[in-house]
Formats: sequence, structure tokens, C-alpha cells
Amino acid sequence: MQQPDIEAWAAWHPREIAQRLSGLPAPWYVAAGWAIDLFVGGPPREHEDLEIAVPAQHFALVPPRLPGCDFWVPQGEGRLAPLSARTLAGESHQTWAYERAAAVWRLDVFREPHDGDVWICRRAEDHIRRPYAEIIRHTADGIPYLTPEVVLLFKAKAARAKDEADLARALPLMSAAQRGWLRDGLDLVHPGHPWQQVC
Repeated sequence: MQQPDIEAWAAWHPREIAQRLSGLPAPWYVAAGWAIDLFVGGPPREHEDLEIAVPAQHFALVPPRLPGCDFWVPQGEGRLAPLSARTLAGESHQTWAYERAAAVWRLDVFREPHDGDVWICRRAEDHIRRPYAEIIRHTADGIPYLTPEVVLLFKAKAARAKDEADLARALPLMSAAQRGWLRDGLDLVHPGHPWQQVC
């Protein structure tokens, strides 16, 4: 199978994937930049892609909900490989969904570590764990998204301009408990990170 154009992104809106995954018998949520937009509300910023996450052991529930899509696993350096038992067992936690009829990538599904109903942070598996019930929030119309303090912990690694902007937008709306969790998480994952000073 020939790899599709890696730049051919036309991501769905979170509302589209929420409709397609409605009733999925496993926790899932919108992640990354879109999660910050759903938390903040109002007009979203521009997004190149859409990322969602599911517990790794429940990933198999997702493809049947997207029958028009082929799934590919990033292999590094712009290469992807078709979904298979081998690629699922590899190091990448990402799985891109390519809609054949439209010839575009629609979303990236993160396969996340977990222990039953407990989410495990893939960057600090021995130290950061929370029940899914604590980390999944919902918009007024029912779209599940990752709580902002966890999103920002992941964004801190790159701290690109858009990540800094997401921090600035989310922080004023976060509770003291959320800010404290983010500070503690940064101390574990990115000690001395400058974001610790503003949380």
C-alpha cells in the first residue's frame, strides 16, 4: 500500500468525531490544542489536525466507527506504515486516520497507557496516574476533552508559540487545584520549566 501524502490534512471538527464515536464503550477524549479550545470556549484558533485519545487496549473499537478510513502509524522522519499487529506493538502511540474517498487525513488517534479506568501519563508512567473520570471534561453539547492541566503538561515539552498561546488562554480559567497539579507535573516531567513560574 502506497503511503498517502503526509501533508494532506483536512481534519474533522471535534463535533464530527464525537458524532461518529457516540456510545463508544470506552473512555475517549479530544486532546492537544483542540482540547484547550473546547475548555476556553468561543471561536477556536486555527488547527492543522485533530488529535483524540483512547486507552490503548480499546483502540480496536475505533476503526469500525470510521469505515471509510485507513489507519497508519508514524515511523519517524515522515514515514508511516499501515496499521498492523507489528506497527501497533512499535514505539509510536499515534495512529493517523486517512479517509479514502476524500484523500485526506482526518484525525490522529493516540493509544494511551492505562490500568483499567485509570489513565497513565506516558511521560511519567510510574508517577502520574488519574482516573479517567477526573481528566475527561465535556462541552455543553457533550464533546469529551482532556482537562487543560494535562494538555498543558504535554504541550510544555515543545513550548512552541501556539503552546504558549494556549497556556495564556487557559491559565486564567483554571482553578487553583488545576494550576497546582500542572506545577507538580512539570516538576516531575520537566524540572525547572519556565511555566512553573506562572502557574
